[in-house]
Amino acid sequence: MRFFILSTILLAPFVTQAQNDAQITGSESLKAVSDDKDSVRRYYIKQFPDYFFLYPVLKQRTLNFELAKIDRTSLLTYKPNNTYSLGLGVYLFEVGLEVGFAIPLKEQSIDRYGDSFARDIQLNVLTKRWGVDVFYQRYSGFYIIDKEYEPLATEPFPQRPDIATKNFGVTGHYVFNNQKFSFRSAYNYSERQLYSKGSFLLFAALNTFRVAADSSIVEHDRQDSFGTHVDFVRLRYTTFSIAPGYTFSLTYNHFFLNTTLALGPAHHWINYDLENKPSPQHDIAINSFVGGRVAIGYNGYRVFGGISFISQGSSLKFEDVSFRNNNSVFKILVGYRFNEFGILKKRLWDVLPF
Repeated sequence: MRFFILSTILLAPFVTQAQNDAQITGSESLKAVSDDKDSVRRYYIKQFPDYFFLYPVLKQRTLNFELAKIDRTSLLTYKPNNTYSLGLGVYLFEVGLEVGFAIPLKEQSIDRYGDSFARDIQLNVLTKRWGVDVFYQRYSGFYIIDKEYEPLATEPFPQRPDIATKNFGVTGHYVFNNQKFSFRSAYNYSERQLYSKGSFLLFAALNTFRVAADSSIVEHDRQDSFGTHVDFVRLRYTTFSIAPGYTFSLTYNHFFLNTTLALGPAHHWINYDLENKPSPQHDIAINSFVGGRVAIGYNGYRVFGGISFISQGSSLKFEDVSFRNNNSVFKILVGYRFNEFGILKKRLWDVLPF
């Protein structure tokens, strides 16, 4: 509810701004709106080559995992008590950079959900045809949401400060309809898509996930429900996946709504240690990879802003129990484009000494 109210407040000023910006409708004849050498793209995608951008940003990154019976009768979800970060973003020399600082947690939150450590580094590159995400995540300290037990509002959730996770890898995608569709329009605002269009996508990902603890990640009073074959004290798997998908951006004046979904097979190389088992176990498996994105906002000539949520994860199956991990990024930003001047008119490859 707080996110909905905040979203409404952030988007309200853009309604007035939209009335003043030039509008392009489907009934008008197509006019070139950029100097793109692509003879088709120049009519559908507006570029901003003579501007640099500044924007405050509120962001939350997180890494969760869960154990569940196949019929979902028993479910344990492990979450870190991580905070939001507030920072500043800049798009300069045709490169985006964001710097953020964690917002301190309230003492009541720590009492109820525990204390977590989080280190999250991500590099994102978006071009008109392809995109690459390189990420490294390290979290420790998790609280547990048990489907069969919900603590009272004054009681703490079960906490496991000894559980630590690592997740690192690379994800890439290719946009097939890159002449009429722009990912950059919805996620880094370096372009503006003028018409409602979509595109088929192809995702590929390679990553390694690891979770370890001092004892079984399944509490002893819940081991009867899940079985001793998932009493992990360490689980590590490397995943390679290829996933076709589709994305669509609905545009109205300078407002947009983008949704993206990709689903495909994933090959896992697995090794793990079980509680009270002396030797490590090894396995391979084929299961699924799921990636999704949602973004809504306003992308005018000067003012821009919006809300986005990006999520991807994979799942494993151990007999009648599934193990899933998911990493996600939630972001709210509002920004303004300024005219470039002096050295700011250069591009990154113009100022690099090599």
